[in-house]
Amino acid sequence: MERRKMLIDLECKYCISAGAYASVYKAELATDRVFAVKKLHAVLDDESETAIHKAFESEIRALTEVRHRNIVNFCGYCSTPRHSFLVYEFLGSGSLQGLLIDDDDAAGFGWLERVNIVKGIANALCYLHHECSPPILHRDVSSKNVLLDDEYEARVSDFGTARFLKPDSLNWTTFVGTCGYAAPELAYTMIVNEKCDVYSFGVVTLETIMGRHPTDLISSISFSPAASSSTDHLTLKDVLDPRIPFPRNEAAFEVIYTVQVAFSCLSYRPEFRPTMKQIARGLSNQRSHLPDPPNVMELGELMDLTFGSLRP
Repeated sequence: MERRKMLIDLECKYCISAGAYASVYKAELATDRVFAVKKLHAVLDDESETAIHKAFESEIRALTEVRHRNIVNFCGYCSTPRHSFLVYEFLGSGSLQGLLIDDDDAAGFGWLERVNIVKGIANALCYLHHECSPPILHRDVSSKNVLLDDEYEARVSDFGTARFLKPDSLNWTTFVGTCGYAAPELAYTMIVNEKCDVYSFGVVTLETIMGRHPTDLISSISFSPAASSSTDHLTLKDVLDPRIPFPRNEAAFEVIYTVQVAFSCLSYRPEFRPTMKQIARGLSNQRSHLPDPPNVMELGELMDLTFGSLRP
């Protein structure tokens, strides 16, 4: 069968990314259809093999349950005693992380395009949390796991750590995800819920607007009840990617609101974070559905200090 031959005969020159547990290849059929094929690595130790097998099963289970324009399209899988493969639609623009790292690409990546990507990620997570039964947690929302199509529409990918929430019970977990994106409460509670994905979404949103991972900003602001007064001098310019012109008119209002949403997601207390449904509705201009982000105004009064200068 052609697809099976395509999977087994992958050549290294078609490898487009490689990680600890898998490599991803670009594969083209004779019909000119192009796919992205994830090949799981063979491992020697039992612990790693178990983890890889679990991720393989989690991804298949999650992606066969979902269909959404902002979630990568899952086309199938193949498993043999020696190799396991997952097949997806091929997205030619790569990852959000890759785009932001490249100065030339980032310089052509405007504010409205960035806000649109944030909206796409929000819509995908809203679907997983509120329209799937049981709800699905992604648990590894990061810029490397957001792929872009040729129109720069976002597609959330990599469901190897995804988890179906058990209703009316505590959902204990071991730590998974990517450092710098994981919610802080996971360090001491090990209980996972939708607000963990919300926190990660906030990090990715700031990264998209800033053009880099917001490690220093998050550390300095703290987002805890005892947030430092040293951030009182912050202005909007402190959280904007300097590689593109300062936003004006419609873009300015969109960016201000998007930054405000990001800050609301990064609250130290999970119960103060909005839901993904509130976020998705707010970003679609139904902004009354999004509660005022806790402590945002106290953290340098970012919006008040910059809003006047953005008026036409």
